[in-house]
Amino acid sequence: MSAALLVTASLATSMAVPVAHAAPGKPTERSKQKALAEAERAGLQQKLTALKKDIGKTESAKEDAADTLAESEAAISDANRALRDLQQEQQDTNSKLTALGTERERLSATVKDQQQQLAQMLRQHYVAGNEDRIKLLLSGDNPNRINRDLQMLSYVSQAQAKLLEGLRASLKAVEDNQAATQNAKDELGEIAQEQLQQKNKLEQEKARRAALLSQLSNKLVAQRKEVGNVERDEQRLGGLVTRLNKLIEEQAAAAAAEKRRQEQLAAARAAAKAKAEAEQRALAKARAAEAERQRLARAAAAREAAARAAAMANAGKSGTIKPQTPAPVTSPAPPVKLDPIDADEPKVAATPAPPEVKEPKEPPAKAADIALAPAAPAGAFASLKGQMRAPVNGRVAAKYGSKRGDGPAWKGVFIKAAEGAEIHAVAGGRVVFAEWLRGFGNLIIVDHGGQYMSIYGNNQSLLKRPGDVVKAGDAIASVGNSGGNEESGLYFELRLRGAAFDPSGWVKF
Repeated sequence: MSAALLVTASLATSMAVPVAHAAPGKPTERSKQKALAEAERAGLQQKLTALKKDIGKTESAKEDAADTLAESEAAISDANRALRDLQQEQQDTNSKLTALGTERERLSATVKDQQQQLAQMLRQHYVAGNEDRIKLLLSGDNPNRINRDLQMLSYVSQAQAKLLEGLRASLKAVEDNQAATQNAKDELGEIAQEQLQQKNKLEQEKARRAALLSQLSNKLVAQRKEVGNVERDEQRLGGLVTRLNKLIEEQAAAAAAEKRRQEQLAAARAAAKAKAEAEQRALAKARAAEAERQRLARAAAAREAAARAAAMANAGKSGTIKPQTPAPVTSPAPPVKLDPIDADEPKVAATPAPPEVKEPKEPPAKAADIALAPAAPAGAFASLKGQMRAPVNGRVAAKYGSKRGDGPAWKGVFIKAAEGAEIHAVAGGRVVFAEWLRGFGNLIIVDHGGQYMSIYGNNQSLLKRPGDVVKAGDAIASVGNSGGNEESGLYFELRLRGAAFDPSGWVKF
C-alpha cells in the first residue's frame, strides 16, 4: 500500500475514535440565559419597587398585621413559581434529550456507513494495483488509454475526497451532539437541585406563615372590620394603577421612539445597500467596458501584425522589400499594456472600490425602558366584551357594587375557589405588576392596551413576572388567601383609565 493510502487509512481510523464527553463543571446554556434574564428584569423590578415605595410614603405609619405575612407570602409565591418554571424546563429538556438521542442514532448509522464505504474504496484501490498518475504517464502506453485511466483516477480521487469530507462533517455533528447531550444532562442536574431547594424553601415558608397566622388571627380579624383600612387599601390600589398607567404611557412612548429608530436604521441600511449595489453595478459595467475596449485593441493589434507579416512574406517572394502601409484600423485605440506574465488576458485598469457607508450607531433601548409597553392593540380588549371566560372556576361570593358590611361597596368581584386552583388571564396583554401589596396580598395586574387593566388579588402564587406577555387563558396565578384574607378565593377587578367598572357585562362568571 502506498504512502498516500496509508495516510488516508490512518486519517479514517483516527476520525472513527469516539469523541470525549464535555468537560464537567462547564457553565450550561441554561445558567447563562438565566443570568441574562435576571439582569434584564432587575431594571424593571427597580422601577416597580420605587413606584410601590412612593405609594407607601403617602400612608400613615400605622402597622398592619397583614404586613407581617408579606415576606412569607411573597416567598411562597416565588417558590411555587420557580417550581412551575423548573417543571416546564424539565419537560423541555427531556424532549430535547429525546430528540438528541434520535439524532445521535441517525448520525452513528451515517458514520458507520461512510466508514464502510471508505474501507471498501481503499480495499479496491489496493487490489487494483495502486496505479498512480506518474506510472501511467511514464508507461509509454496508448495515449488514449492513459488519458482515460487518468480521468478515472481523477473521479476516484474526487469520490475519496468527498467521502472523507462527509465523514469529517458527520463526526463533527456527532461531537456537537455529544456536547449538546452533556449540556442537557447537566441542565437536568441543575434543575433537580433547584427543585429540591425550592421545595424545602416552600415547606419552610408555609410552616412559617401558618405560625404567623395563628399568632395574628385576632388582630387580622379586628383590622379587617375597620372601615378605614378597607378605604386605605382601595386608595392604595387606585394610586398604584394611576402610577402604572403613567409608567405604561411613558414606556409606550419609549417603545414607539425605539420602533421609529429601528425603522430609520433599517431605511438607512436599505439605502446604503442600494447605493453599494448601484456602485457595484456601475463598477462591473465599467470593468466590462474596459475589458471590451482592450479586447478590441488586441484584435486591432493582431490584425495589424498579421498584415505586416503578410506584407513581409510577399516582399520576400518578390525579392524586393517595399515599405508597406499598415492596414487601417477601424477602431483606433491607445496602446495596450499587457501583463508580461499572462499576455493572453487583458489588464483591466483598477477601479477604486465604493466608499464604505457607515451606519449610524446608537445604543439600543434598555429592556426596562420598554418592558411595560402595551402588547395588544388599543381596541382588542373592547372587542371581547361579553365573550371573556371567568378567570377561575368558583362561586361569586361578592359582586361589583354590593355593600361590604359597614365599609365601601365592592369595586370588583370575589370568587370563592379551592386553594391552589389556577387563575387564568381573561384576555391577552402584558403583566405590569406582580408583587405583594397590602390589602390584596400577592397581586398581579395585566395591561390589555387601550388603558384597560385586569386585576387579580389574594393569590397564593404569582406565576408570571412583570414584562411577561400573556394570552387569553394563560395561567398567571394560583388561588390563595394572601394579604390576611379569611377565605381562599380570587379578588378580580376590571379598570379603564384607572377607574373600576362592573365586569359582569364583560366576563362570563
